[in-house]
Amino acid sequence: MLVRETPLFIDGPCGQLEALYLDVAEARGAVLICHPNPVQGGTMLNKVVSTLQRTARDAGYVTLRFNYRGVGQSAGSHDMGAGEVADAEAAAAWLREKHPQLPLVLMGFSFGGFVATSLAGRLEAAGVELRQLFMIAPAVMRLTAEFPLPQHCPITVVQPDADEVVAPQLVYDWSDSLSRPHELLKVAECGHFFHGKLTDLKDLLLPRLSN
Repeated sequence: MLVRETPLFIDGPCGQLEALYLDVAEARGAVLICHPNPVQGGTMLNKVVSTLQRTARDAGYVTLRFNYRGVGQSAGSHDMGAGEVADAEAAAAWLREKHPQLPLVLMGFSFGGFVATSLAGRLEAAGVELRQLFMIAPAVMRLTAEFPLPQHCPITVVQPDADEVVAPQLVYDWSDSLSRPHELLKVAECGHFFHGKLTDLKDLLLPRLSN
């Protein structure tokens, strides 16, 4: 029988954050998933986010996804920047406190790619070791000097080559500019929301989570 995620609330910087948590027996790690742009309707129930959650679950990870401030039943209002990163930091703290023995993996889709990457940099600066960062069609244009990148954890970038929201060339140029090692995976004939390509996304991520 498939175990369902548990709805709960996490204490965030602006009040409670709505979340969905899944525990698994003998977990290999814990995954925090960050959702896309809240101003454009992004929530933790987004189908790409749901695919990330199921992929992590199938790879044997505890999972946590959450709504940023002002989304769903989460308190506060949109900040579209540092505020959402602070929300993600609170969610990561909750997950790490619950599973201190498990390595932490961060995943983010679109705007959530910016949030997860910024959080990774913030956690590393605080001495937290991360197992991996997955950036899915990431909003790299938001990664300014205000949001330092992580320098140590492995990074995998998955970019649709027909993305109509985040220009693929922008992501490719950003990737080329990185001096640190990372992996860039291009998904052919694929739009931003992975219509008809969610299975391809899972097939790319599952072996990388299972190593």
